[in-house]
Amino acid sequence: MDAHVDRKYRLTSVEMAQFVATGMVRLDAVVPAELNAAAIEALEGGATPFPYGTPAAEVHPAGTPIGDVLRLPTVAGAIQSLVGPNPAADHHYVHIRPPKGGEAQPLHADAVFDTRPDAFDVQMMYYPETVGPDDGGTLVVPGTHLRRTSHMDTARYQNIVGQVRLTCPAGTLMFLHHAIWHAGRRNDSDRRRIMFKLRFNPTARQLRLWNTDDIEDPAVVQALMVEPPWSGNDGRLELINRARMWRSLTGDESFDLDYYLTRTSLRPDAIDADATSPPPLPSGRPKHGWGTVLAP
Repeated sequence: MDAHVDRKYRLTSVEMAQFVATGMVRLDAVVPAELNAAAIEALEGGATPFPYGTPAAEVHPAGTPIGDVLRLPTVAGAIQSLVGPNPAADHHYVHIRPPKGGEAQPLHADAVFDTRPDAFDVQMMYYPETVGPDDGGTLVVPGTHLRRTSHMDTARYQNIVGQVRLTCPAGTLMFLHHAIWHAGRRNDSDRRRIMFKLRFNPTARQLRLWNTDDIEDPAVVQALMVEPPWSGNDGRLELINRARMWRSLTGDESFDLDYYLTRTSLRPDAIDADATSPPPLPSGRPKHGWGTVLAP
């Protein structure tokens, strides 16, 4: 996290395309059991606030349980792929849901004031214990990160086609685009549920930070072309949003999906030599209709 990570541990182009399409990357059971146990013990006391924009490596240094989680090669590789080396952090929080307790959050998006089209923060959610179907796992609606809304506009929706209520083995992490629609759920089980959230800010341009060895793999475009099940006839809008995001991430301003961006940018400046000329303007009086007005 505080040094460049070997390319073999970074996300692939296909995985980055899946992130662009869904707004999420999931790493199942990548944290070993002994480190999960140490993290749980540390998280029981909550998380100490820190100044916005503090380097994440300083917030959670090596040798601390969370710091060691962040420095696992696969985890560090995902972080660098999404927000680059040496990211900053702006907050963290420990979410603990007691047995048979906690209120289900309404569906929402965080930081809706953040409408950057060419950059994004990433929220890491770490589950040091197994999350079962009744444990109140985080609800996420994949693909909603590029469909911007006001903060609670989504709260009126109770269920959306394609939503995912997380269940996972211990030691699982999810990395979410900051604008994805999500909600914490009520814990209906007989045991408590714990989750740690840390938000990363990029400190370098998010340009080809992953392992691009497979950038020409047809599976990249295939991943970008999968429309979210909730989009209906508006699925093409998500393809346009993804194409814009992929252009920004790769620096390839010619990239397109199904010709949408190319078509909407067609505004030729050249005037054809055979274009007809406007008719002669009568002298002595105004003439409208050709963008010209003569003073009387």
